[in-house]
Amino acid sequence: MLHVAQIGFFQDRLHRPARQLLAAWPSLTDIARAASLAPARVTVIQAASAHESITTDGIDYHFIAPASAAEPLARSPLFGALLSRLAPHVLHVHGFGFPEELGALARLAPRTPILVQDHADRPPRLWHRPAWRRALGGIAGVAFCAREQAEPFRHARLIGASVPVFEVPESSSRFAPGEAAAARAATGLDGAPALLWVGRLDANKDPLVMLEGVRRALPALPGLRLWCCFGTGDLRRELEAAIGRDAGLRERVHLLGAVPHARVEQLMRAADLYVSASHREGSGYALIEALACGLAPVVTDIPSFRALTGRGAVGRLWPAGEPAALAAALLAAARDLGPDTRGRIRSYFEGALSFAAVGRRLDAAYRALLARPLVP
Repeated sequence: MLHVAQIGFFQDRLHRPARQLLAAWPSLTDIARAASLAPARVTVIQAASAHESITTDGIDYHFIAPASAAEPLARSPLFGALLSRLAPHVLHVHGFGFPEELGALARLAPRTPILVQDHADRPPRLWHRPAWRRALGGIAGVAFCAREQAEPFRHARLIGASVPVFEVPESSSRFAPGEAAAARAATGLDGAPALLWVGRLDANKDPLVMLEGVRRALPALPGLRLWCCFGTGDLRRELEAAIGRDAGLRERVHLLGAVPHARVEQLMRAADLYVSASHREGSGYALIEALACGLAPVVTDIPSFRALTGRGAVGRLWPAGEPAALAAALLAAARDLGPDTRGRIRSYFEGALSFAAVGRRLDAAYRALLARPLVP
């Protein structure tokens, strides 16, 4: 059986023990479980503040502390001994931002292909790029939510032209559709259509353009209601001021603030459309969750959202920063709504974005790398 070691070099700043990390970082277990469905044997090696090993759902998790704060984890004798004992067929590293660790890992296992998966990374500043080029010179493949996201790395000459790019979402979701009327009764959400927005109040999420697009759609959609879930961000005053200046928005926009994750699922079951105005996303967890609930998306035409919606196979895409385009997309999406909408979108999710689907994508990437000759 194919054996993959998934490796996380990111250090938890709160220095939480292993079991707390497993609970706090669901993607740590989710991606491991997804790959194991292929099926494959999956072992997880994660940087931590203390050594500990845990086995859950048939997957071994090894938490290892670096020898010192200044020493990369991959240079730890314990890490090297564990990797030698495990002898995995493929190394799957989460994140590009660990050049020292990647370089050391390539030297530790020169005959084992390394796949690096993007997690909303960006190419570094110019003076850091030589170190990144040396480190990434030892990798066999890269995974992005959308193939286009690799282009800035290609342009910066951090990824060679011969390095294959695989399209793999960062994760999936356990959300599921539910009975819309029951969800509306439980949440108090209403609207015809009812729009749901989930995100931070910052320039990248662009809630002000989202709000203006909704305002422009109101004459054609007088029954529209917008429900906004948000946590941190510096645009709340501007958002509230924009709502306060317009009587139509005051009647139709509901600022829910931060809500528990389980309530987000209920809101997605109750809503008709999911809206996003993001300019950039590594993947888009809220969009993945919306699709898992069968909620029709009206989202920006950015690489990750194109990939997650099957290039617009479900929902509507609109150019970021253009409220008139959002208004038109909302009208079109509202016209598209029908009794089969949720079932059709959930079927798409099952085939393209479920944990089993993500596992198949990972398995294909692993096996493709094993089939390629290693470059000395």
